[in-house]
Amino acid sequence: MSLLTATQTATPAAAAAATGESTATVFYYTKTRSWSSYYLHYAPNGGAWTNVPGVTMEAACTDWVKKTVDLNGANGLQATFNNGSGTWDNNGGRNYDLGTGTITVKDGVIAHSDPCGGDSGGGPSPSPSPGQDGNSATVFYSTTSVGWRTVNLHYAPNGGAWTAVPGVGMEAACPGWVRKTVDLGKATGLAATFNNGNGVWDNNNGNNYALPTGVSTVQDRKVTQNAKDPCAAVVPDTTAPTVPTSVKASATDTSIVLTWEPSTDDTGVTGYQVTRTGGSRGTVVLDTASTVYADSGLEEKTAYTYTVRALDAAGNISAASAPATATTGSKPPAAKPGEMIGTDPRKDPIYFVLTARFYDGDSSNNRGGNQHVASGNAANNDPMFRGDFKGLVQKLDYVKGLGFSAIWITPVVLNRSDYDFHGYHGWDFYRVDPRLESAGASYQDLINAAHAKGIKIYQDVVYNHSSRWGAKGLFVPTVYGVRDSQWSWYYDEKQPGFEYDGLTIDPRTGKSYYNGDLWSTAEPTGNTCLNWGKPTGQRSPEGYTLYNCQWPNPTSGMFPAAYYHQCWIGNWEGEDSRSCWLADDLADFNTENATVQNYLIGAYDKYIDMGVDGFRVDTAVHIPRVTWNRRFLPAIQQRVTQDWGAEKAAGFFVFGEVGAFVNDKWNRGSVNHSAQFYTWKERREYSADDTRAALDQYTYEEQLGTGNQPTSTNAFLNGNSYHAPDHSMFSGMNIIDMRMHMNFGDAHNAFNNGKDSDDSTNDATYNVVYVDSHDYGPNKSSVRYTGGQDAWAENMALMWTFRGIPTLYYGSEIQFQAGRTIDCGPSCPLATTGRAYYGDHLEGTVTASDFSTVDSATGAVATTLAQPLVKHLQRLGRIRRAIPALQMGQYSTEGVSGGGMAFKRRYTDAATGVDSFALVAVTDGATFTGIPSGTYKDAVTGDVRTVTDGTLAIAAPGKGNLRVYVLDLGGRNAAPGKIGTDGPYLR
Repeated sequence: MSLLTATQTATPAAAAAATGESTATVFYYTKTRSWSSYYLHYAPNGGAWTNVPGVTMEAACTDWVKKTVDLNGANGLQATFNNGSGTWDNNGGRNYDLGTGTITVKDGVIAHSDPCGGDSGGGPSPSPSPGQDGNSATVFYSTTSVGWRTVNLHYAPNGGAWTAVPGVGMEAACPGWVRKTVDLGKATGLAATFNNGNGVWDNNNGNNYALPTGVSTVQDRKVTQNAKDPCAAVVPDTTAPTVPTSVKASATDTSIVLTWEPSTDDTGVTGYQVTRTGGSRGTVVLDTASTVYADSGLEEKTAYTYTVRALDAAGNISAASAPATATTGSKPPAAKPGEMIGTDPRKDPIYFVLTARFYDGDSSNNRGGNQHVASGNAANNDPMFRGDFKGLVQKLDYVKGLGFSAIWITPVVLNRSDYDFHGYHGWDFYRVDPRLESAGASYQDLINAAHAKGIKIYQDVVYNHSSRWGAKGLFVPTVYGVRDSQWSWYYDEKQPGFEYDGLTIDPRTGKSYYNGDLWSTAEPTGNTCLNWGKPTGQRSPEGYTLYNCQWPNPTSGMFPAAYYHQCWIGNWEGEDSRSCWLADDLADFNTENATVQNYLIGAYDKYIDMGVDGFRVDTAVHIPRVTWNRRFLPAIQQRVTQDWGAEKAAGFFVFGEVGAFVNDKWNRGSVNHSAQFYTWKERREYSADDTRAALDQYTYEEQLGTGNQPTSTNAFLNGNSYHAPDHSMFSGMNIIDMRMHMNFGDAHNAFNNGKDSDDSTNDATYNVVYVDSHDYGPNKSSVRYTGGQDAWAENMALMWTFRGIPTLYYGSEIQFQAGRTIDCGPSCPLATTGRAYYGDHLEGTVTASDFSTVDSATGAVATTLAQPLVKHLQRLGRIRRAIPALQMGQYSTEGVSGGGMAFKRRYTDAATGVDSFALVAVTDGATFTGIPSGTYKDAVTGDVRTVTDGTLAIAAPGKGNLRVYVLDLGGRNAAPGKIGTDGPYLR
């Protein structure tokens, strides 16, 4: 809540008048249009449109025309503007959604202001009648830091009443400054605040500005009294920006993306005006601040021509650019239903991406959210929602070329919070977030495109919690809010018919994060929140009054106990970690409630139906295991089997994040909070009541302790022999290997700790193994892995040959953002974190004919693919894919000496005739004894050894290097020999 705001006091009478009015005075900026006539074509909300071209607008003051219209009781109007001769400004096809009162539309930006100097609020006179003593004040306000294009002065003469919100419009004085002269009558000064006409205020940190008569300047909260006119020596800017160059238009389906080179200007370019001709809608004028404009929703197979002009702060406008033309194609058909691939997930290395931070294929769905400026992202032109499914589709060959055949993507459901690009603040679980989709690149399109390349999609899912604003379709809380002088900037006016989707811009505020549906000043019917709307006695960081029920939380009674838990977690290894809130933006579901269970099961059935190949389960440890085993895991299996049959259902991969962020085998001695615990079914019956059963299961297992938990040999060879695994007690949930993750400060340490936990995991060959992620590095480090290139090479060599499924966080292949803080929320720019945008490294083209095989690449992505760790990764991928034992084999260290990372693996499948046996040594030398006799061939060097005495010795290959000696059994089980060419580590 670090936005500029205000704490002035508006008169109740003025506020009431503003609420009840049903007229609108619309001002339209003309300097950048230069039309001979101006018409307002409008429809009151719920009413009919005027006849084309609409009603004539009259001159108001320099560069402005206006029209006052009666709305006949409506609370706003839809509006477009035109010149009466076929040229339109219709807000890019969305129309302008205007409210009541005095409103300006300037180069596509809506604000509440009277640019011609009147009192925009229509309230009482703010001062005594002019001419008695004749005192006046001229106020200059600097816009350089705030970046506002509209500025209102909201003031009260000393001893007088405040102007009605938002105040009186200030006029441009010179670049970076606006001014207003006000009559004070007998008063000797005024209290002042400033705002942008859209709810953002500067109130001097809650103290208002005390200004005297005469000339004052306000710049970055510093007041200079009896100041010199800051514009006195400024020569008026009459020079237009340079003409935009290199304008290019490219069409995809029914959208056209226009790009051009930035213009220059002596005082700075403030925006661009795009003029489009073509199609049945005539000439349309479009406004943008970027040098990229995505024009969507166009007619099929139609030629459109565009020109671009640049604007500056003084309203100077360049000549039009050279035209650029593109022809749209056919409207993309709806994506066909997908079908999961259904093969053994152990075959598929996983590439983990934050979709919104990977690659931007469609700039039109980029959204910064309400922390865009405060976070520093705006300064980097780096909106939090930047990457999308279209970008991921475009770079599938990059992922394939690295050698990955599965992609784990962050949650796709519609989120709702201040900073929700990561996907873990789900609001509408039944809807894909539109900020990730594009025409022809829906979620279904992504699934289908990935499958066409042999790549699986693992969807991150959240059963534990919703956003702080609840879950649409289950329960959405109503919080206390008030549009008073302190909070009107934060709470949007309610708009009947407008629905939040994260993407659509609220035309009245220019926000995509509309919240008018979430609050009420009056206590809503059925409210259960205690002390509704009463001051808490506390203040916000800005000094504003805080009220009970203003923010969602578990202990206020705001959330129904049937659907949401009512407490905060106090002990992370206690029972309450499964039944209380993690944080105030993660509303904790009561997952033992049947209605909640059905809501979540129904939501995720939808994505199973689309053909996803598995679920990564977020915060799995915060739901009782018995609830997983009774409700959610059987529901997943049932739906997958119903959709795709039992054989494919066996390949649907569920892996949970059981956040045991410790180095030891059992999470501080608590079995209920340890990762491997979740791979097992229950061992006894519990109460039919899920709430009771959760408590009974917790107590029972804690009392049994770590020494009485089940064990398994599913990951281990019997001597040199593979044996059929026993999955009869498997819960259905595999796990992220938290113990290896936490111990990956050193690969040897990760290897030894991983082995130590495998007997307590149902089948560790399915463990998902990674070094770092979007949450933590090894040892719960807050930064991305910093071990260096050699250590990364060693880690990869281990992960690609040891039991489990190797997984890589996006960009680790080039040590992207190494040492950077992984996540700082909106307190620092994303560009400085481990969640930075990766797309700059992916620009250009790439074609992959097979996994780990890139046929061609151009641009930045070619440079990325040439990096040493990428080459290392590609060869490891070829080796792993060629040797079944490295994918699905059990392992043993029996008869292996040397003290390093060495083991033997074997996989046998009688049905397909596969028998694969391999000896692996990573970095260190090793001696293997008691192994089968025969010929062994090294997949790294091609070295051939014949074993007759059961012993094979391997010299230390060096850090990051390895040896993989495969027993040559002939036929389809012949050893492959050397795979690939020598690289920086494998040689």
